[in-house]
Amino acid sequence: MLTWKIKDMFFDRAKVRRAAGKAKLRVLGRAGAKVRKIARSSMRKRKGPAPPGQPPHVHKGTLKRLLLFGYDRVHETVLVGSVGLGKAEAPGLQEFGGKAKRVRLVRPSRRGNRERRKVTVVGKRRPYMRPALEKVAPELPRMWRCAVKEG
Repeated sequence: MLTWKIKDMFFDRAKVRRAAGKAKLRVLGRAGAKVRKIARSSMRKRKGPAPPGQPPHVHKGTLKRLLLFGYDRVHETVLVGSVGLGKAEAPGLQEFGGKAKRVRLVRPSRRGNRERRKVTVVGKRRPYMRPALEKVAPELPRMWRCAVKEG
């Protein structure tokens, strides 16, 4: 004889929400790590600037090293990008291009002091984050498939 409880016929909402939350954290973390890895590997160590439209060349490796990802619990999203460069405009200039004002030291004056001049630097577009995201985007549905497992 088959006996069922009414309780077995419905979802345990709390349990489903917990499982979905854990799955979301796991999938978004993997996606963020993959985007970061592809963005880092796209930057090659070369002398001189990269041609416009190509990922930037690495000289010291600061931009590549400070490329991080993290899960934002408030918005339930993953953020990937350059962190720890302070007020540096270089990551934005590399990705989107544009102009930035800089203070440049020029040759010493007669007194031996270096003169400071404000100059405008024009950065050509050398995207590295958007191409990395576009490369990972087709894999995202596969990452979400079967993310919530029956426990």
